Amino acid sequence: MVESAFFEVDFFALVLCSLFIPVGIYIYLLWTPSISRLAVSVFGVALIALSCLDIFLLRRLRTVALATPSLLDDKVFASEITVALYLLPVLFGGVGVNLVSHVLIDHLKKAEH
Repeated sequence: MVESAFFEVDFFALVLCSLFIPVGIYIYLLWTPSISRLAVSVFGVALIALSCLDIFLLRRLRTVALATPSLLDDKVFASEITVALYLLPVLFGGVGVNLVSHVLIDHLKKAEH
């Protein structure tokens, strides 16, 4: 069996949480003609939670990559390339914070009137 971080469950969880779930959330938000404030808040908090999980998984995969004999996973998870991988969680976390703050600001504007 090839020992590599790419064959770990954490890697597949990272791909799922970094690509498929956020893209699914974005597609749902863009294609839904009407959506409640609660749903937008839940999706925003979900994106923030996914970004936290992504950072945890990236740190875990770095540890796994350093422990395996494979050099390819070391180059991806334990080098300067890792900085690029951290951009996705930053993007998703930022979008999630913007969604939650939009709902809160909209609620406060309506409450003032």
